[in-house]
Amino acid sequence: MLHFKNITEYCRAIGISAPKHPHFDIRSFEENMGHVRSKMPPFRHEFYSIAIKADGSGKAITGHNNFFPDGVTVFFNSPFQILSWDIIPNWTGYYVMISQDFLASSHHFDNLLDDYSFLKIDESIPFEINKEDLPEILSIYQRIKQEYTSDNKDKFSFIQIYILQLLNQVKRVFNKNIDTTTAEKQIHHANLKMLSRFQQLVTVCFRPEAALETFANPHSPSYYASILSVHTNHLNAVVKAITGKTTLNHIHNHILKLAKAELAQTNASIKEIAYNLHFDSPNNFSSFFKKKTGITPMKYRLNM
Repeated sequence: MLHFKNITEYCRAIGISAPKHPHFDIRSFEENMGHVRSKMPPFRHEFYSIAIKADGSGKAITGHNNFFPDGVTVFFNSPFQILSWDIIPNWTGYYVMISQDFLASSHHFDNLLDDYSFLKIDESIPFEINKEDLPEILSIYQRIKQEYTSDNKDKFSFIQIYILQLLNQVKRVFNKNIDTTTAEKQIHHANLKMLSRFQQLVTVCFRPEAALETFANPHSPSYYASILSVHTNHLNAVVKAITGKTTLNHIHNHILKLAKAELAQTNASIKEIAYNLHFDSPNNFSSFFKKKTGITPMKYRLNM
């Protein structure tokens, strides 16, 4: 699957010009039409995007949500979310692209995901808005665009404030147009599904017959997050919110359970057990086991 680490890579891949700034960009859809690829296969990128499509046709997919944007549509993409589209090149509207470095550079965005929950929805929910809400949102994009293309040395100080204004306006419209109860149920269902898939993956990856790539590390939460197409922090937040334990807790508990079973019920050597459980050395396995149980694997076997 295609993966774009930054805004410049993304722009190059979809056929439009490079951004003026590596960590932030704003475009009108009109300026892209005629250049942008009308069809993009599934891909991921590592930045945030917030868009308003005033008009245009085609199909786009964010997460597992297909939407056919015939009306005025707001949609947003988060880092590592899977995206694709097949559009008619007649879109109008705006979108901003904001890197995580840009957000980290200002205290205004310290609580971004807490304040604007729609950005942390792994499978985001595009939504149509009433036409009377369109002018206010467009005017914010236009102010951002005007400042961005200016020669003002302090323009990013203003852009940060305008982005906050945009986020709050989108939040207002989001809350007005999306039934909160329905959205929460959808999110909860998606989170339960993610937890179930994560737990299943942990089980499968440590089966004796499991074939892992040589570079894979099933001890790492990021390995499972990559398979599930979400950010590691998001996976951890979902797992901990439902179970009270972190992803790493779950992985370690599963490894420990398998290790104890092997030590108690088989004659496999410590070395064999270590490599079966994907440790890179028997010493690392022994250190892990002693840290978790207070005794060495051999002593545990003797006690059993």
